[in-house]
Amino acid sequence: MPGRVDLVDAFAGIADRATMERFFAEIFTPAERRTLALRWRLMELLVAGVSQREIAVRLGVSLCKITRGSRILKGRRSVARSLLAARPRTGRGRSKRT
Repeated sequence: MPGRVDLVDAFAGIADRATMERFFAEIFTPAERRTLALRWRLMELLVAGVSQREIAVRLGVSLCKITRGSRILKGRRSVARSLLAARPRTGRGRSKRT
Protein backbone atom coordinates (compact mmCIF):
# COMPACT_ATOMS: atom_id res chain seq x y z
CA MET A 1 0.00 0.00 0.00
CA PRO A 2 1.59 3.29 -1.06
CA GLY A 3 2.38 5.64 1.80
CA ARG A 4 1.83 3.01 4.49
CA VAL A 5 5.41 3.20 5.77
CA ASP A 6 5.23 7.00 5.88
CA LEU A 7 2.01 6.84 7.89
CA VAL A 8 3.49 4.30 10.31
CA ASP A 9 6.50 6.59 10.70
CA ALA A 10 4.17 9.52 11.40
CA PHE A 11 2.36 7.57 14.14
CA ALA A 12 5.64 6.30 15.59
CA GLY A 13 7.01 9.83 15.72
CA ILE A 14 4.24 11.17 17.97
CA ALA A 15 5.36 11.07 21.58
CA ASP A 16 2.52 12.74 23.47
CA ARG A 17 -1.18 12.06 23.86
CA ALA A 18 -2.41 15.57 23.00
CA THR A 19 -0.58 15.58 19.67
CA MET A 20 -1.84 12.06 18.88
CA GLU A 21 -5.43 13.12 19.60
CA ARG A 22 -5.06 16.15 17.32
CA PHE A 23 -3.51 13.99 14.59
CA PHE A 24 -6.38 11.46 14.84
CA ALA A 25 -8.88 14.33 14.53
CA GLU A 26 -7.08 15.61 11.45
CA ILE A 27 -6.73 12.37 9.50
CA PHE A 28 -9.75 10.30 10.63
CA THR A 29 -13.41 11.23 10.30
CA PRO A 30 -15.54 11.09 13.45
CA ALA A 31 -17.06 7.82 12.15
CA GLU A 32 -13.61 6.32 11.61
CA ARG A 33 -12.55 7.32 15.13
CA ARG A 34 -15.70 5.73 16.58
CA THR A 35 -15.03 2.53 14.63
CA LEU A 36 -11.44 2.37 15.90
CA ALA A 37 -12.54 3.05 19.47
CA LEU A 38 -15.24 0.36 19.24
CA ARG A 39 -12.77 -2.20 17.90
CA TRP A 40 -10.34 -1.38 20.72
CA ARG A 41 -13.12 -1.56 23.35
CA LEU A 42 -14.26 -4.98 22.20
CA MET A 43 -10.68 -6.25 22.42
CA GLU A 44 -10.40 -4.79 25.93
CA LEU A 45 -13.52 -6.72 26.91
CA LEU A 46 -12.22 -9.93 25.34
CA VAL A 47 -8.96 -9.64 27.27
CA ALA A 48 -10.99 -9.01 30.44
CA GLY A 49 -12.77 -12.34 29.89
CA VAL A 50 -16.18 -11.06 28.83
CA SER A 51 -18.00 -13.55 26.59
CA GLN A 52 -18.43 -12.76 22.91
CA ARG A 53 -22.22 -12.87 23.26
CA GLU A 54 -22.16 -10.40 26.15
CA ILE A 55 -19.85 -8.08 24.20
CA ALA A 56 -22.27 -8.21 21.27
CA VAL A 57 -25.11 -7.13 23.55
CA ARG A 58 -23.12 -4.45 25.40
CA LEU A 59 -21.66 -2.84 22.29
CA GLY A 60 -24.39 -3.62 19.77
CA VAL A 61 -22.00 -5.30 17.34
CA SER A 62 -22.11 -8.54 15.42
CA LEU A 63 -20.38 -11.70 16.59
CA CYS A 64 -18.42 -11.55 13.33
CA LYS A 65 -16.68 -8.32 14.41
CA ILE A 66 -15.95 -9.80 17.81
CA THR A 67 -14.56 -12.99 16.29
CA ARG A 68 -12.18 -10.88 14.21
CA GLY A 69 -10.93 -9.16 17.36
CA SER A 70 -10.60 -12.52 19.08
CA ARG A 71 -8.50 -13.88 16.21
CA ILE A 72 -6.20 -10.87 16.42
CA LEU A 73 -5.69 -11.41 20.14
CA LYS A 74 -4.95 -15.13 19.68
CA GLY A 75 -2.04 -14.39 17.36
CA ARG A 76 1.25 -15.43 18.92
CA ARG A 77 2.84 -12.12 17.98
CA SER A 78 -0.23 -9.90 18.49
CA VAL A 79 0.79 -6.33 19.25
CA ALA A 80 -2.75 -5.52 20.39
CA ARG A 81 -2.65 -8.34 22.95
CA SER A 82 0.72 -7.14 24.23
CA LEU A 83 -0.54 -3.56 24.58
CA LEU A 84 -3.70 -4.63 26.36
CA ALA A 85 -1.83 -7.00 28.69
CA ALA A 86 0.52 -4.19 29.72
CA ARG A 87 -2.35 -1.93 30.80
CA PRO A 88 -3.49 -1.84 34.42
CA ARG A 89 -6.77 -3.64 35.07
CA THR A 90 -9.65 -1.27 35.69
CA GLY A 91 -12.34 -3.71 36.80
CA ARG A 92 -14.52 -2.83 33.81
CA GLY A 93 -14.46 -6.34 32.38
CA ARG A 94 -16.77 -9.04 33.65
CA SER A 95 -20.31 -8.23 34.59
CA LYS A 96 -21.73 -9.53 37.85
CA ARG A 97 -24.34 -12.21 37.51
CA THR A 98 -26.43 -13.67 40.28
